[in-house]
Amino acid sequence: MNFPEHKLIYYIQKWVDLSEADAASILAAFEPIAVKKKTQLLAPQEVCRYVYFITSGSMRSYHIDQKGTEHIYQLRLENSWISDLESFFSQKPSKYYIESMEDSTLLRISFDRLEMLYAEVPKMERYFRILFQKAYINALQRLNSTMWDSAEERYQDMVKENCDILQRVPQTYIASYLGITPESLSRIRKKK
Repeated sequence: MNFPEHKLIYYIQKWVDLSEADAASILAAFEPIAVKKKTQLLAPQEVCRYVYFITSGSMRSYHIDQKGTEHIYQLRLENSWISDLESFFSQKPSKYYIESMEDSTLLRISFDRLEMLYAEVPKMERYFRILFQKAYINALQRLNSTMWDSAEERYQDMVKENCDILQRVPQTYIASYLGITPESLSRIRKKK
């Protein structure tokens, strides 16, 4: 399990059983890439061409509003996925940036190649359905959290989900993700 691509197979097999032939087809469908810190993989008005599995490093997606304020939508570390699914599936321009926060290695698959993979390995359609359902539920929970939970509760939930994020992601990004100011985040962290 030392090869980055084996992490992908490991995480897929948490949801669906794969034969060796299935695993080989999946690995052949994904393209490995390495990016340096601060590399943009997507910018607004571009169509999102890939879904990325992060094998090492960290990524973020964000939007810059008309006032120039950055709003972080996703913070992702290794062994997770990142993309703009709305743009990816509609093949329409994105509103987001996707950028590496650290030197990172990724496995990516294009829209067309994913469609072919569904035919080659039908279990992948089930896997991605589960994955996209979970992404949808997470997005709804995050939206609900910003409406009803306090900033402190949102912070605690984020720490419970992934405590490594605090050591690896700049505080300004965490504050933006939580929808609070860096000063508010500082006050919350001092209480703990």
